[in-house]
Amino acid sequence: MIGFQPYETFQLLIETGGVDRANTLLVAACDAFARRRKPPQAEVEQFEALAQRLFPTAAPSARYKAAATLGRAENLSPVLEQLVIENIGDDISDYIVSAQQLSEQALSSVVEKNDVSVCSAVARRSDLSNPLLAKLFQMNSRKVYRALASNTSVDPKGAFLSAFARSAQMDHQVAWALAARSDFDSALLAPAFFDLREADRIKVIQAFSSRETPEAPIKKTLEQLSVANNELTRALMKLFTENRRPEVTNLLSQVTGLDEVRCGQISHDVSGAALFVILRAFGCTAYDGLKVLIHATSHDEDRSKTLSDFAKLFQEVSVDSMTFLMSAWRGDVNLLDLTKPEFRRIPQERRHVAAARPAAASVQETKITKAIDALGRIGVRQAG
Repeated sequence: MIGFQPYETFQLLIETGGVDRANTLLVAACDAFARRRKPPQAEVEQFEALAQRLFPTAAPSARYKAAATLGRAENLSPVLEQLVIENIGDDISDYIVSAQQLSEQALSSVVEKNDVSVCSAVARRSDLSNPLLAKLFQMNSRKVYRALASNTSVDPKGAFLSAFARSAQMDHQVAWALAARSDFDSALLAPAFFDLREADRIKVIQAFSSRETPEAPIKKTLEQLSVANNELTRALMKLFTENRRPEVTNLLSQVTGLDEVRCGQISHDVSGAALFVILRAFGCTAYDGLKVLIHATSHDEDRSKTLSDFAKLFQEVSVDSMTFLMSAWRGDVNLLDLTKPEFRRIPQERRHVAAARPAAASVQETKITKAIDALGRIGVRQAG
């Protein structure tokens, strides 16, 4: 052939008894088309007609090979995209993920078949429209939601945000993926708190820093109990010092109303994040709270930085917000209330205005470090 005009030749071979050659012709035609950079529209239409005739007559192995070859072509028409999708077999998920461009029509046709594996591949693409996302979010599939949660091009807003928050409560992998994203409000992961990694639990707490929260039903009860928080912290410190964690579980269950399984997780959480929530909800200050955390947290490594971070959290996180977080564990509040304008988190740049005063921050760091050192020296004595 001179140049690239194979279609008439292929057509002639078919019409002169070359139907048995369909396998070879299909693969050759797809390979020739895939090598074309920008074929004119007339040539595309010609190839569409040829491919639509050859694909049904070829053997399965030839259809797969031809579809895989054609899938490498640039700027496929919707007709050719559909031929690739219908004939590429088990490689359809890889094709959907790797294809540089796929039309809305092609992706919609795939999603409408409700194949979970294929739909999860669609959910990983970065060019999804809102109508297409709406169809994916309507699927009751963990695999699809995990792909969507990991897809940073999906903006977690509106109905999508609510869907993510609900899914995180049921699937820890979705919660992990959302916790790793900077554009997701980690406060909405409160119900999945105990499924998260240590660092991500701190993120959830930090998401409540300098933030207004709805009033929790248990607030008044905790306010009444908080007058005895000195007795509570002394009891906890003594029990943790003597490693009597089952008794800590019983005590927490009595004062928080949480079930024993949850309280057992709190008492055995050596990161201290869950216990911090309880202590702050009861109105503990950094001085009293750190005395308990020093004895409750792991001593396998230097915990000074961790304790310093907790000291800051005692200052930045309000009692009401931790009451709300604890109530989320109890199932007493609607977590999605946090998405209302008056309860949304304060933008990071506004929250850290004080960072412009490094000298003052340095003084504060020194005070915190000294307080932690002092607490470490007197903690055991007071526990006795």
